[in-house]
Amino acid sequence: MPLPALEASPVLAALVGGSAAAAATALGTLPAWFARRLEQRALDTMLGFGAGVMLAASAFSLVLPGIEAARAQGAGQWGAGLVVGFAILLGAALIMALDRALPHEHFIKGPEGGAAGRLRRTWLFVFAICLHNLPEGLAIGAGYASGFNHGTALATGIALQDIPEGLVVAVALIAAGYGRGRAVLVGMASGLAEPVGALLGVGVLVAAPLLLPVGLGFAAGAMLFVVSHEIIPESHRQGHENFATAGLMLGFVLMMLLDTALA
Repeated sequence: MPLPALEASPVLAALVGGSAAAAATALGTLPAWFARRLEQRALDTMLGFGAGVMLAASAFSLVLPGIEAARAQGAGQWGAGLVVGFAILLGAALIMALDRALPHEHFIKGPEGGAAGRLRRTWLFVFAICLHNLPEGLAIGAGYASGFNHGTALATGIALQDIPEGLVVAVALIAAGYGRGRAVLVGMASGLAEPVGALLGVGVLVAAPLLLPVGLGFAAGAMLFVVSHEIIPESHRQGHENFATAGLMLGFVLMMLLDTALA
């Protein structure tokens, strides 16, 4: 697809970026077909890497552009920060509410959410992974609403971290007792939340551009909640904190470089 066509249409660019992230998730699940067993230390390092990418994406591709957008709309120094800060809290609050209401299963804590006991574990895992991937899609959409380069940096960084993330999901499902085929298919399907979230994020912000600072902050808050509530605790559960932290630092620096180079 010609690059000018994507630059001219934020919605089309967000769909392509979200689909690329979903494809990266699917690609990451494929080694689970062949790998006998991955060391938990490697899995925790991959989770840490994903957390680092999401932290840097939240800061450099969402929060800072959101503050800049608020200033461009006439907000002062304090006002711009307060607008984006409120939106961060709102985004985190929404994902927290969904986490409590939507039936799903954590790999650590077991079933959570309303009526979790009435659904098969496969669906509980699917809902948990989609809760994780939706904020990434929203972030991609919000990024493209703020500018093509910001969106491209976000989509690239998230796609890179989705490759090991897809593998972690598939391996975790196999460890939970699922066959390799089902684990890979569930992992692939979980990535579909990202183009949906990307279209939702860019659609709202293109239709109402004055909401851009709020939308960027909202996406950042949703991702920060997932990092703090899900990924970091998961990566530290087996005593490999040093490796998880090293992965986080590497992911943060890589995303920072992508953002400064592309955006």
